[in-house]
Amino acid sequence: MKKTLSAQELYLKSVRRTNCQVRLWRVLICVLFLSAWELCARQEIINSFIFSSPSRLARCFADLMKNQDLPGHIGITLFETLASFVLVIAVSLVFAVLLWKSRTFSRILEPYMVMLNSLPKSALAPLLIVWLGANYKTIILTGMSVAVFGSVLSLYTGFQEVDAEKIKLIYTLNGTSRDALYKVILPANVPNLFSIMKVNIGLCLVGVIIGEFIAAKRGLGYLIIYGSQVFKMDWVILSILILCITAMALYLLLSRLEKAFHRFC
Repeated sequence: MKKTLSAQELYLKSVRRTNCQVRLWRVLICVLFLSAWELCARQEIINSFIFSSPSRLARCFADLMKNQDLPGHIGITLFETLASFVLVIAVSLVFAVLLWKSRTFSRILEPYMVMLNSLPKSALAPLLIVWLGANYKTIILTGMSVAVFGSVLSLYTGFQEVDAEKIKLIYTLNGTSRDALYKVILPANVPNLFSIMKVNIGLCLVGVIIGEFIAAKRGLGYLIIYGSQVFKMDWVILSILILCITAMALYLLLSRLEKAFHRFC
């Protein structure tokens, strides 16, 4: 028993050491990249007007916080992204269930879903804005359009891959399709759903930025497109960095929610 505990302690110590090394290397790579970027800009190896530098971005951040309501721009992009993300998950679940419940319905709609999923969403966004107007609702819909079709297909595929013997057992015990859905299909697809959610949060952010490029007067997408038009490249690069940080934070939040769900369920 003592040897088992000792081996377990050694294993846990090894895991903690590996996790610490991973975090250290992540920080080190970031610091080295920023240092090299700043050094190249100061030594005029790269054009700081075009490529900016960490020090210029820090000054730009302070200026945007003071004069351009940067938190407001971040907030509106985050709101549109989360709204489109929640709607994508809700719509995807509803349509995936409908496709699973009716084989005929799924055979009719599946080729159209594949076709719509393959459409370039950057070409669809201008049409949505012309049809529905330049407002935040249209931008949310644009964010949804990037993720929803692939999400429905992925969920439906996951529903089909559930062990057929478990579903037969439900029906053998006089269960209904509702019982099969809630007791077998949905529980079996929780890991798949979390994987789809982690992909969709990034896709919704991309779709929202596409919409903001075309129609917004606020948001990070607006700052990027406006900054490129008036050659304020610091605005563009800073907005892109904020988008990267936002996407990473949202992904980590979903990962934490997934771990919490598996811990308590």
